[in-house]
Amino acid sequence: MPTPFVSQLDPSWKLALTDHLDKLEAIESFIESENEVGITYLPPHDQVLRAFTQPINSIKVVIVGQDPYPTQGDAHGLAFSVEPNVRIPRSLSNIYQELSTDLGCPTPTTGDLRPWASQGVLLLNRVLTVRSGASGSHHGHGWEEFTEAAISGLLTHLEIPPVFILWGKPAQKLLPLVGQAPVVWSSHPSPLSARKGFFGSRPFSRTNAILVSRGQGPIDWRLP
Repeated sequence: MPTPFVSQLDPSWKLALTDHLDKLEAIESFIESENEVGITYLPPHDQVLRAFTQPINSIKVVIVGQDPYPTQGDAHGLAFSVEPNVRIPRSLSNIYQELSTDLGCPTPTTGDLRPWASQGVLLLNRVLTVRSGASGSHHGHGWEEFTEAAISGLLTHLEIPPVFILWGKPAQKLLPLVGQAPVVWSSHPSPLSARKGFFGSRPFSRTNAILVSRGQGPIDWRLP
């Protein structure tokens, strides 16, 4: 029997989400009911809440994604990130292109974004699971409400609100929720929209400028 999703939360997140853990249990029951009839889901069970394993008071930046990659072996619980041995997805390749243009960083050799997460970048998908091979299949089953509660909890518990990086219209629907927190936004880095405002938007340098202006250390966006 896999460990419950709630056990994956850092204690600080568990405290911040106390009033919403019933939502998490309901989502887990739904996913288990699908699994019992042979419908598999991604990422692996023990990685679903990986974004919440960093203490809440370490978060300085929030990058919002949509839902996990639906290809087996790709998703590992962090928005836009993939395991080191996986081919870099096209959206992430575009993110890397902008990273290179913005900061002059060498193009990373893997799609593993855990070095960002370890510095306080919350890589948060709006929906944290997906049926294998079926993008968007777990929308509308409670994850949106749970991740909105997580953002609200983050804003309540942090003395200095994080910088929100919102790429694309689905992420930008969160603008009313983030209130007065600083926002860096543009079109989505997907191949369909990257040339409609994502390229040239300089999200990494703009985010660091905000952090430094508030007396916080910048993120080292370079990756192996």
